[in-house]
Amino acid sequence: MYTPKRGPKVRAHPVVAMPTGNLAPRDVEGLLAELDAYHAHFSPLFYRTEQRYGAKQYLQGQLLDIPRTSSEPMVIALAGPKPAAVRAMQPCISEGAWDDAAILTQHHHLVDETLGTEDGVVIVDGSGFPKQGQYSVGVARQYCGAVGKVANCQQGVLLGYASAAGYTLLDRRLYLPERWFTPAYQERWHACGIPEGTGFQTEPRLAAEMVGQLVTRGTLRFRWVTCDEKYGRATAFLDAVDGLERWYLAEVPHDTRVWVQRPATAVPPAKGRGRRPTRRRLVPGALEPLRVEALAQELPRRAWRRRTIQEGAKGPIVAEFACLRAVAVREGLPGPAVWVVFRRTLDPTPELKVYVSNAPTHLSKRVLVRISGLRWPVETALEECKGELGMDHDETRSWRGWHHHLTLTLLAHHFLVRLRLRLKKKPSVDGAPGAGTAHGRATPAGVRPPDGPGRGAVLSTAQPHRLSRPSQAYAQTPASAAEGAAA
Repeated sequence: MYTPKRGPKVRAHPVVAMPTGNLAPRDVEGLLAELDAYHAHFSPLFYRTEQRYGAKQYLQGQLLDIPRTSSEPMVIALAGPKPAAVRAMQPCISEGAWDDAAILTQHHHLVDETLGTEDGVVIVDGSGFPKQGQYSVGVARQYCGAVGKVANCQQGVLLGYASAAGYTLLDRRLYLPERWFTPAYQERWHACGIPEGTGFQTEPRLAAEMVGQLVTRGTLRFRWVTCDEKYGRATAFLDAVDGLERWYLAEVPHDTRVWVQRPATAVPPAKGRGRRPTRRRLVPGALEPLRVEALAQELPRRAWRRRTIQEGAKGPIVAEFACLRAVAVREGLPGPAVWVVFRRTLDPTPELKVYVSNAPTHLSKRVLVRISGLRWPVETALEECKGELGMDHDETRSWRGWHHHLTLTLLAHHFLVRLRLRLKKKPSVDGAPGAGTAHGRATPAGVRPPDGPGRGAVLSTAQPHRLSRPSQAYAQTPASAAEGAAA
């Protein structure tokens, strides 16, 4: 634990560790057999032999160190320039009639074995996939986080998972913009193979559906759900998580309103003829709810405490926190009791973030602080999947193809997580962060990439793959064992 030599005392706090690591040649001996064993967990869930083979080849291809991880370059790198092999891979992904739900259920079971803990955190996030054309499923001009502006793209909703053991991705849904439900898009709708009966769902609704399925299946342990403002402002999403008996800690906009004390409500008396009122309303003279931004400004100085959020590249990341109990607003009336967590930076012009949580009153404030710092694992996992596994290199246009591609990307990432955890105690794993890169990925010193087809494959002992971050979400410290006590 790091404590500054000068300045205000910083309270001890569990930190987030983000080391890097390389795999030496001896570490990757037998990795092809290890991938075979990993794929065997899913093999019975494919309906046909060619689907089993195609999925395994696709997984192996996503682990190649090549400039673009899409079907054609993957097949050429693995099997050479064989047109028949290239033609067979594309329909396997875009048209293969295998059930993603069964694959993902098994995936969640394996994630639980690898990373699962009772206080695990499910992280909701969106991700944009820029596209050039107009015919890929769900493509439209909409905000794309990958480019930071409105652009032609597909938008996915994804779930990540983080625990003391590590992080990975769990599930995915493609968001269909409302315009895709208009008559002008019917031809594209059918060309992309969107299932009949698919209805419009907002991104928070898609996220709630995925979290609900995790709870229903019961294959993965978790206690928390976290999200950014897009989902935090969707009170129906928060109430859905609460109904699943899970705790959320959601970032919310500054104009979110709460009551510091629950106001009185009553059903108004009947007035003359007409229908008798049945809906409760605020009693006359009841205080209006306050914006959380204004509430933060009214907090006394003694309400704020400096706490370490995580260990950054240049030392600990410290912010000021304040927590209080309040009453959320639901349709203009008092709703559930919640924690409101304020976090502001120590800059001359502080940046304020506000979170709400349905966690119980007795929960330690230290836990709320720690969970507020666990947004980065899903962002890092998405960077790894896009930068190293070709998540955004999908060239299929179909509904089925998009979901198949994302499913296999999730499996490939978890395979590397399992590998990293198995090898983390070996000295060769934690090499220099900048040692020998190829196509943006690290190569162990002294290892020369081979020439010709298959160059750079993770399953080649000549050119092992590097997982740019280890899957360690936060380091367990002695202080974390006592987090159940109130701060």
